[in-house]
Amino acid sequence: MERLTRKNVAVDETWDLSDLFAMHAQWEAELSAIERDLSSVTVYKGRLSEGASTLAACLDAQERMHTRLTRVTAYASMRLATDTTDTQSQADSTQASTLGARVGTALSFIRSEIGRISLDTLAQWMDACSALAAHRYLLDDLARMRPFTLSPETEHALSMLRETLAAPHRIYSLGKGADIKFTPAKDAQGNLHAVYDGGPLIAADPVLRRAAHASFGAGLAAHRNTFAATFATEVQNNVALAQVRGYPSTTAMLLHPHKVTQEVYDAVLDVIFTEVAPHMRRFQRLRQRLLGLDHMLYCDLTAPVPEGSVVSFAQAQAWILEALSVLGEEYHAIIRDAFAKRWIDRADNAGKRNGAFCNTVYGVHAYVFMTWADQMRPVFTLAHELGHAGHLMLAGRYQRHNHARPTTSFIEAPSTMNELLLAQYLLGRSHDKAMRTSVLLGLMGTYHHNFVNHLLEGQLQRRIYHMAEKRIPITEKVLTESKGDILSTFWEDTVTIDETARLLWMRQQHYYMGLYPYTYALGLSISTAAAKAISEEGQPAIDRWLSVLKAGGTRSPVELAAMAGVDITDPATFKTAADYVGSLVDELERSVQ
Repeated sequence: MERLTRKNVAVDETWDLSDLFAMHAQWEAELSAIERDLSSVTVYKGRLSEGASTLAACLDAQERMHTRLTRVTAYASMRLATDTTDTQSQADSTQASTLGARVGTALSFIRSEIGRISLDTLAQWMDACSALAAHRYLLDDLARMRPFTLSPETEHALSMLRETLAAPHRIYSLGKGADIKFTPAKDAQGNLHAVYDGGPLIAADPVLRRAAHASFGAGLAAHRNTFAATFATEVQNNVALAQVRGYPSTTAMLLHPHKVTQEVYDAVLDVIFTEVAPHMRRFQRLRQRLLGLDHMLYCDLTAPVPEGSVVSFAQAQAWILEALSVLGEEYHAIIRDAFAKRWIDRADNAGKRNGAFCNTVYGVHAYVFMTWADQMRPVFTLAHELGHAGHLMLAGRYQRHNHARPTTSFIEAPSTMNELLLAQYLLGRSHDKAMRTSVLLGLMGTYHHNFVNHLLEGQLQRRIYHMAEKRIPITEKVLTESKGDILSTFWEDTVTIDETARLLWMRQQHYYMGLYPYTYALGLSISTAAAKAISEEGQPAIDRWLSVLKAGGTRSPVELAAMAGVDITDPATFKTAADYVGSLVDELERSVQ
């Protein structure tokens, strides 16, 4: 019934953070050193208008400081993610967050002082000084922010509030990870199982799965008002900031760093919602038949269909390595190292955060976080996170720190590409009906995750921000009813939307990360088109894709997609992706007849 504590899990199932800091004392020393060394950047305060060489030296010093800060915050956040109940990790995370706020406050002068230098002067300086020209992409981004940049005094004040403004995310993470408790659930034999996010919620046993679903809902409901206030605070923070900075809307402010237009954002949410819903309803009716259920609850949407075999981590590793070999030796070496050098944390333990992510630390390497289960779907999840690793490590080799990471709106394209390449490989090598069905179900899990789960989260965000801007109070009732309405509209009579489903706005931390949810659908739309090109063209399309990965953040999402031959300004791109989902359902229906 009880999950293992972190100290009792197998070491080879955990990641090795010693490449960041060999000992906790080294991390503490660097924490202090960063604050002490802030003067290496602040020495330039009030001097940036002196000339190109002074500005270049300041930006170089800022970049070095941010590189060091990234290591410190990554170490703290990853330790907390593996055990949110650990008080030392909680304290470390708070210290790292506080340091980040202090660094941001101390360096806020850079943006303000650059904003007082004319664009013509900056252009002349970059033409004359190669050291400054190396920061061109950063300076271009700052130029885009000029219309929304406030006085130096106001920017300084806002930077001092950075930690406070980020508090809703931290409160949510700790509340959900450490404070919410769920009562154990019984399986068909009467055995008790601990309930947590994941785990029994996706159990094959329908009795256990539905009991866990009910327990999960009860656990969430006990904190619904607190979490609603947290959610509302995040929304109101962003609404206020948008108004203060002079944006036409909160959405415009949140999309600004994404470098996509509201037309693209709305097209992703509208086209995929409309076009993919009929295919997904058909898919779930098929799964209902395979699962032998008389009706579908939300917890049944991702329940494993009996496959007759398990997939070990070793088998997953072999498949992924073989599937990704098409991307060439440099990329493949990164993936090999991830497996060989303990860059992957796959253990299951009490207090571990749910979900999966990849944290790529510039100048070090990537770290992949997930919880492994011997099923096909986790194979795709692992390939996905390794897609982030390969992408950002390649970008880090070819671009400097400030330019290595593309905007959030593109970040999910390289990760989902790996899932599609995995599917292409597995389907291409097997004619076994059961194996192909298993792979197709795994691939449909990818589209469900991106085109349903996260897309519907994006729909909720859009609705809530519209309400907030109309001064409609964001209460628990509003959040729960809005989520329920969106789910009911999408699924119609295919799925029974109960109270636990309506409370799912409490489950996802992406609501505290700007407009993140819609990016999953945008990224998968890009990778669907690019993977099709790789399948049809071979090496030329692969070379284009590798160029995209190496470009990092030196291009906008529209430009990066165009490099891969995809036009995200055309809504037809999203309809084509939704049509592909329909073709997968067609094949599944034929295979299980």
